[in-house]
Amino acid sequence: MLTRVRKAYSQAKGNSGGSLIKYGNYIGKVEYDDEAGLFHGEVINLRDVITFQGDCVEDLRRAFKDSVEDYLDFCKERGENPEKPFSGKFVLRVDPELHQEISQRAQADHISLNQWINSRLEEAVI
Repeated sequence: MLTRVRKAYSQAKGNSGGSLIKYGNYIGKVEYDDEAGLFHGEVINLRDVITFQGDCVEDLRRAFKDSVEDYLDFCKERGENPEKPFSGKFVLRVDPELHQEISQRAQADHISLNQWINSRLEEAVI
């Protein structure tokens, strides 16, 4: 899984023609507004809102970095911890019968329920 994540992040950083860019642990989704003639984006792996825009890719990357740094400075000035991108934890509710079934499959595979679910999620995003 880490290989796929690293590949996705490196594509987001590079000239892959994709619509994602990365700075530190922050991922920005970029769109082009043809009427305005500019790129605009938003950090997508936070609940807090961080936006940025630029006339060209170089300006967009600079604005993205500056917006993230401004956010971090703002949090520091207020004495707050910045929100961290994805903790790796989330709550999932399933039917009790499904819970029992996947628990039994994990036991049969001699792995934890968490490991079993994680491997199935990895397979799903290939």
